Amino acid sequence: MNPFTIILIAIPAATVALSSYLCRRFVRRGGSTKRATFAHMAAALLAGILVCSLALAVSAEGDVPASAEATGAAEQSGFAAGMAYIAAALVTGLSGIGGGIAVAAGAPAAIGATSEDPKAFGKALIFVALGEGIALYGLLVSILILSKV
Repeated sequence: MNPFTIILIAIPAATVALSSYLCRRFVRRGGSTKRATFAHMAAALLAGILVCSLALAVSAEGDVPASAEATGAAEQSGFAAGMAYIAAALVTGLSGIGGGIAVAAGAPAAIGATSEDPKAFGKALIFVALGEGIALYGLLVSILILSKV
């Protein structure tokens, strides 16, 4: 294992561990759990973006084919492919988070409405499914992005 690979592994692990420690400390001192969770997710997302960018920069340096060296097309295609992978990761992650938030808000309301009126089950289920659809649309978009790479 070369030292750069160790650094690529250590950066997200250290960022997430430090974020976990600071969020736990924040909540113990009376801070909002919602703010701590948001900060922890943001730190994990930034660590992932940083690692993807570093890996892209390292892989783009040595992967230039002999036929493409004169035109410079290999650097552009390597950069474009890396950005496509980052875009696919962001689409999937953010749509999953958005779908989770939507389902977390809709499912308890649907259960409450169903407990009061059992006929409302079908209408309530539609709202929960719409929230889950956000995550499925994000997954579909990421598959479309990756099929173009």
